[in-house]
Amino acid sequence: MDKSLFPGLRQDTKAWRYFRHPPTLYTERLALRPLEMADAQSIYEWSSDPEVARYVLWEPHQSVWESREYIRYIRGLYRRHLPSSWGIEVRDTGVRSVMGTIGIMGWNPEYRTCEIGYSLSRACWGRGIMTEAASRMIHFLFEDLEVYRIEAQHDVRNPASGRVMEKCGMQKEGVLRGRVFNKGEHIDVAMWAIVRPDWRADQSGADRRTLTLPH
Repeated sequence: MDKSLFPGLRQDTKAWRYFRHPPTLYTERLALRPLEMADAQSIYEWSSDPEVARYVLWEPHQSVWESREYIRYIRGLYRRHLPSSWGIEVRDTGVRSVMGTIGIMGWNPEYRTCEIGYSLSRACWGRGIMTEAASRMIHFLFEDLEVYRIEAQHDVRNPASGRVMEKCGMQKEGVLRGRVFNKGEHIDVAMWAIVRPDWRADQSGADRRTLTLPH
């Protein structure tokens, strides 16, 4: 484990154990699960799409071999107890096919903060799938890993990603000019975040609204 990257990540913490064996997280339609080598073909099918890769920090995959290398990298993070990614599986298809990924891009155990990021097959756009996956991940990070603040950022030219963050209860905190150098140019990004007290208040409000719904 590279402790220089993640100071304060001790072997007796929940995070250290969860990162080694990421749990499968379920929603009504989805399973967020650890990546497997058998996922290479399904990952290649959408990660080779230039539109999917347009605003993210990786280039379109050129071959299934490249997708396999990506999975090997992620599974290496699992073995080293480091923050990583989950595959997004749409359960109603009846096929173990990964249609996207979501994971922890940054982690500060001392401050109890983290950053999440995600990608999704174009075939799944506009169906609320990423909002569902991100909401479940936020719940896991606040409840199971006990973080205090969760951040996410997106290229300002990709407002659809911002709408996902907004639907998950995150607040836009501003635009950071030229923060990222990606695909040969400096990119302005919008920063979003949610803190644990606000998330708990939103959860309590949702529970109260559910209890008062008319029959």
